[in-house]
Amino acid sequence: MADAGPPRRGQLERWVSFGTTIIAPATILGAVLFYFGYVSARAQYAYFGIDVDTIGLSTRDYVMRSPQPLLVPLLVLTLLGVGVLALHTAMRSRIANATTSEAPTSLTRIRNLVRWATAGGLTVLGVGIALLFAFPYLRDWTAYSLVTPLVIGLGAALFAYGLHLLGVVDEQITGQRAQAREPPSSVVLRRLTQVLMAVVVVASIFWATATVAQWSGRGLAQYDARHLDRLPSIILDTKERLYLTNGCQRPDDPNGGCIAETVLPMSDGQTYRYRYRHFRLLIEGHDRMFLVPDIWSATNSTLVVPLDGSVRIQFQFENQAP
Repeated sequence: MADAGPPRRGQLERWVSFGTTIIAPATILGAVLFYFGYVSARAQYAYFGIDVDTIGLSTRDYVMRSPQPLLVPLLVLTLLGVGVLALHTAMRSRIANATTSEAPTSLTRIRNLVRWATAGGLTVLGVGIALLFAFPYLRDWTAYSLVTPLVIGLGAALFAYGLHLLGVVDEQITGQRAQAREPPSSVVLRRLTQVLMAVVVVASIFWATATVAQWSGRGLAQYDARHLDRLPSIILDTKERLYLTNGCQRPDDPNGGCIAETVLPMSDGQTYRYRYRHFRLLIEGHDRMFLVPDIWSATNSTLVVPLDGSVRIQFQFENQAP
């Protein structure tokens, strides 16, 4: 009976280890989804002049918004991964065939080709680093935030993969492991360079994906601005006059959204004096609503309505037969 303790402790440790292997990736995935959902939402509502932090969206809201901006990057990364695996398989097969070939120059030609590819990757990486230092002069370039990480990531990936293939080819040429031929310090330096290049590739992918998420949010905002009639129609009753420039946001702008103002008749118990129509509900936060005119233009503004009893909100029916 005294020997029952250690097996139970070992089983508990295995369960804890199994749980950490699941919880840790799930936590990282949740953080990534939250970040890209936040970046997309921030760009989306900044178009309407709203700081997304004032809306009061929850973590779940941001996570639910993340699939839209991540769809295209995930598809592209998946296709690139398939292509890289196919290329890697073809290269290893070619190296293996050249090793068994009777022509001694086959591996030498492959090694020269790999060296040129590695040098090309280093050159592309240098161009990306130059773009980083040129930010003060290129900050107004719309595609800068996407082109720069893509160039850096491509260069780092080519350089790291070229170093890996050089080690494989050298191993086949010398007929012994590269570690036995190279000094230990050289081996460590090459491995460290590959690890650093992998970090650069991951950071570049993260940067490029964040840019795509930002563009996705801005695209969603522009789409909503062109189709405001799809948003819920709001009738707003207030106790005080809002002074919306005689009922229009911009009377001299034919595209400006006109807000109709009606003075409500006085009666006992009636505390609301003014009624406003032609509002659309852009989004509802924790304790407030964000309303926009029926027709959006660059000169419009977003009305923030607190849900504290100071206003009365009515949702208007669609004028369509059921």
